[in-house]
This record gives sequence, C-alpha cells and structure tokens, in this order.
Amino acid sequence: MKIIILGAGQVGGTLAEHLAREENDITVVDTDGDRLRELHTRLDIRTVAGAASYPMVLRQAGCEDADMLIAVTNTDEVNMIACQVAHTLYRTPTKIARVRATAYLTRKGLFAHEAVPIDVLISPEQVVTDHIRRLIEHPGALQVLEFASGLVQLVAVKAYYGGPLVGQELGFLRRHMPSVDTRVAAIYRRNRPIIPRGDTVIEADDEVFFIAARRDIRAVMSELRRLERDFKRIVIVGGGNIGERLAEHLEHSHQVKIVERSLERCTQLSERLDRTVVLHGSATSKRLLEEENIEDCDIFCALTNDDEVNIMSSMLAKRMGAKKVLTLINNAAYVDLVQGGEIDIAISPQQATIGSLLTHVRRGDIVNVHSLRRGAAEAIEAIAHGDTQSSKVVGKTIADIDLPSGTTIGAIVRGKEVLIAHDDVVVESGDHVILFVIDKRRIRDVERLFQVGLTFF
Repeated sequence: MKIIILGAGQVGGTLAEHLAREENDITVVDTDGDRLRELHTRLDIRTVAGAASYPMVLRQAGCEDADMLIAVTNTDEVNMIACQVAHTLYRTPTKIARVRATAYLTRKGLFAHEAVPIDVLISPEQVVTDHIRRLIEHPGALQVLEFASGLVQLVAVKAYYGGPLVGQELGFLRRHMPSVDTRVAAIYRRNRPIIPRGDTVIEADDEVFFIAARRDIRAVMSELRRLERDFKRIVIVGGGNIGERLAEHLEHSHQVKIVERSLERCTQLSERLDRTVVLHGSATSKRLLEEENIEDCDIFCALTNDDEVNIMSSMLAKRMGAKKVLTLINNAAYVDLVQGGEIDIAISPQQATIGSLLTHVRRGDIVNVHSLRRGAAEAIEAIAHGDTQSSKVVGKTIADIDLPSGTTIGAIVRGKEVLIAHDDVVVESGDHVILFVIDKRRIRDVERLFQVGLTFF
C-alpha cells in the first residue's frame, strides 16, 4: 500500500517502522528536518519536510495516488484540515486522523463525509484509558486485550513459584480444569518466544499469553499465579485527559484520589468529578504520599506527560508501601528497563495506539489488531469469508489450516458462542478467528489466508 504518515513524533515514527518492515510504500511528512533525517537513515521510507496540511506539501508527498493518509501530528486542527485537503483536492480513499480534544469528539455529525471527511478517528487518550481500565479490572495481569466486542480476552500473566500449573505440562491444564476451556497462545521465557504444545512445561517467571471467554479469565489466572484481591483504593498521578477519564470511569466502584500539580486544573477536576478526591501537589513529595497513607493504596497509576515524574513517583510510592504501581512511559527505550523491578506494569501509549491504526492497514477482513511485546508480536481478529472453493480456511478443521510458522489460532467466535481452538474445530464463513502471530514477518501470509479467492465472486 502507498501510505502517507503526517507527523514524525512517537506514534508516527513507530507506525512508519512497523509498516516499512511490511514492504509498504511509506512517506512521512513533518516540519522537523532532524527527526526526518533520523527516520530516513534508519528506515526504507521517503520523507518530506513541510506543514502537513498544506496542499503543495501533500502533493509532494504523493497524495494524488496514495491509498491511505494517516494524520498523527500533535495538533488536532492540522490533522483535520489535512484530511479535508486530501479529500477535496486528491480524493484520497482512506483518511485516518488522531483527534484528542473531547470538544471535537463529542459533536455528532462533525466527522461525516459531507463535513470533516475522516474515515477513522483515533483517540490515543481513550485507547490508553481503556487499556489501563482493563488492567485494573484484572489484578495480576500484565496485559488484557479484548476481541469480538469483549466476548473473548487474551491475557498475559507472569507464572509465579507455587502456582498450580508451574512445573506441569500444558496438557495438565485441561485435565485439571475440565469445566473451563482455554488455550495458551504463546509463552515468553527470558524474552524468547515458545510455541506452546501439550507437553510444554510452564516454568516460574514465564510470561504466559492465554485466551478464554471473558467469564473464564479469573479461573485460568488463578492456576498460573496467586489471585490478587480486587483493587479498591486507587491513586492517580496527573489529572490530564487520561487521568480524568480513568477517574470518571472508576470513581463509582473504587476509592479514587487524583494528585495534580496545577491548581487551575485541580479546580476543573473537582467540578467535573463526583466522588474523586482531588489533591493539589507533587506526587514526588514524600510528605504528600505519607499524609495520604500511600501504604494503603492498592494501585498507584502515574499518568503525567513527564516520564521522569512518572518513574520517580512510582518508585517512591512502591518503596513507601503501595501494593502495585502502573506507570505511563512515552520513551519506548525506558519501558523494558523499568518494568518488572519496582514498577509492576509500564505502559507505552504508542504501542497501545499502534494496534488501532494497524487494524485499518491490514488486508483481508481484519477487525482488530493488538501490538504485543513492544511490536514484536501481534494478536489479530480476522473474519473468515467465502466457501470451501474460495477460502483457505472455511470448511477446514484448525489442524488442516496451513498456518504460517509462529502463528497459532487461539479461539473462534461464532455469533455469541466462543469456541476455544482445538484441532477438530471447523471454521465456518462469518467466524471471527483470533490469531497470535509471534513473527511479524509472517503478517502478510496471515492476511493472504483470510483473503477470498475470485471464485467467491
């Protein structure tokens, strides 16, 4: 595909890296020449220096024959106008834009074909808020991903010493829990992937990705690690868009406090939120944390725009007795450095957002993509179409499907029914198939698997 990415920041740069690896024709537009040179040196892409919404700059980037425009600059207005220009002057087929401000997002009819012609809206703050909310709902999980409108979840947990499954073969799980159907999609041991088989033995500290119907998730988690009690007392550092949205969602079911440095923002938050306690001050202040009895906190969420503040306040809170700390980190290089020590979960907003963008870039009928392991792996939800003549998957049992190496099918959703993928399950047209792809180089092969042959038409 010929794709133009507007904005070479964290999201734009990470997206260019993902898509360039998959043999797409990528052009990145930005006003920062140094950043463009750095990307051009590292990746096989074209770059254009200039204002992303200017017609001449878009033409120079190849907008006249582009398949897709992805506007992810730091300014909502530039993203919106760029999509308008691309539509009006160049008839670009697909336009995706990042829009942050809720003032725009809450206006019905604004992003319509006859108004501001944006085909897909991406709101990173909402994506990250949902990501954190799912982690809070599943204490002990490192990652929680939803498929088929939430019917199925893929959960990553770390196996702990003493867990019932540690030291056992995976085949034991089915015998041990006959009433719960689940499948282990992948295991990461010392950062290396292992394709799970029935005789694979789970070791302590393995990162285990398993898939199950939403109702069965907690039962499976209890087999891999000690189940943690539900989080009740939550401290959120940073009252920005993410902090506010998270507090809004949690305040009626949890005890929530927000720590915010700006007095003006504190006033706004106290007016908008019903039950949340809003505190004015710095979360890196030991005195403030002591006064707020941080040792009674179940989960401490550091969600400011400053990585250093997030990391330092999280480490301080953990040392002072917070049960668990979750830290938002924009600099991707820091994420692996800090997670697993004093910081329990590090979240990269770029990685959370990239999946939403990749969903619309994939060929075949792909309805959901989640980027995993810092982009090394992907979880994909694809819809099977066609019949036994036109499709490579319809009418076949899972054992007979010629899956690319490093790819496993975790589950199939048929209507409202969740079928965990066992070898004898037959794929039907209209099924939502959830796959785990360990080797990103195999993505194209997975897409081809779900593309319908000409005989279908």
